[in-house]
Amino acid sequence: MCDGMNPTTNLLDGGKNYRDPSISPEGTRDTVPLDAEVAARNQQLVDQWADKLYDASAETITEWAAEHAPGRLAVTMSMENTVLAELAHRAGLDADLLFIDTGWNFPETLQVADEVEKRYPDLPLVRVLPLLSPEEQDEVYGPRLYARDTAAYNRMRKVEPLNMAMDPYAGWVTGLRRADSEHRATAPALSLDRTGRLKISPIITWDLDDTDRYIEDNDLIIHPLTLQGYRSIGCAPLTFPVGEGDDARSGRVFADGKTECGLHE
Repeated sequence: MCDGMNPTTNLLDGGKNYRDPSISPEGTRDTVPLDAEVAARNQQLVDQWADKLYDASAETITEWAAEHAPGRLAVTMSMENTVLAELAHRAGLDADLLFIDTGWNFPETLQVADEVEKRYPDLPLVRVLPLLSPEEQDEVYGPRLYARDTAAYNRMRKVEPLNMAMDPYAGWVTGLRRADSEHRATAPALSLDRTGRLKISPIITWDLDDTDRYIEDNDLIIHPLTLQGYRSIGCAPLTFPVGEGDDARSGRVFADGKTECGLHE
């Protein structure tokens, strides 16, 4: 978070001083605290329902959310697939679709976002932007921050923008799957995030085959790169295709010692 200081450090050749990437851009802030009554209701819901929903179907979980969530929800989407939008649409969720446009997405990802906006007019698409454009970030922090300090890049391009975008919502719907990685192997379908908002993961019990089957059965929008071996899609400079049978997330580059970009830690 920005603390009002403006320290610089010479990170790159050429003699230019760039800001220390541990210092966030001016204007960065945390999520607004949740209303006390909504927070208390969320805690009651998790206490009552987390165990019951742990192995529930995706449809059951989204229908539960439509009935019980004490406020509007954010459905977070990387556009790798559009399963969450379809589930939210069918359940009639009171929700927005949140897409973090980091400025370094694949063109194909932006194309899918445009198609989603047209297909699901009942679910407004909110494009979450970092405080700095890619050009501004390069000027302040130096070029290729994603390669030099992946953790700082993810914090400024993903985590902090999402934190600031979450103010209006009682909770969020995620695409977490336990099969994606060892880190997620016991993740709950329903929990509270650090702000007391509901964290709802409808496809938590699915694997890639389940996801592909749902996409085919419901004729969903397909991200073109998933047909070229990209099974977990993030920012273009940090995403690569994987081999047959490899862990889907092995094609993603994270900070040293990390298996997440920070959104679900």
